[in-house]
Amino acid sequence: MTVEVVTDLSQTDITAEGTARAMSVTLINIFEVPAGDEDEFIAAWEKTRDYLKTFPAHIETALHQSLHDAQFRFVNIAHWTSEDEFNAAVGSQGFPQAASELRWPFHPALCQVVRTG
Repeated sequence: MTVEVVTDLSQTDITAEGTARAMSVTLINIFEVPAGDEDEFIAAWEKTRDYLKTFPAHIETALHQSLHDAQFRFVNIAHWTSEDEFNAAVGSQGFPQAASELRWPFHPALCQVVRTG
């Protein structure tokens, strides 16, 4: 197990237990993918994911698919070390090519945790 020691508390928040943790952001991106496009969409998503994973600020990502027919059939949830680092990744020179096959409407939002249960 690796333990990260945080020494700059200006870039932390305090957990309910009173311990410091580094601030991170969560990308929640929902996609409108019609039935029949699943395989093509997943291939395009994987190409984009593989590029973004090359950035050290990328923590993890997971693609979720609705169990039932829904307007938003896919939801991507990704964790990044910071908003600035995420913006640098999607603003990088290689990102337009990596994401060029994602042709479906999407609705991204960067979020932070405000409550846990």
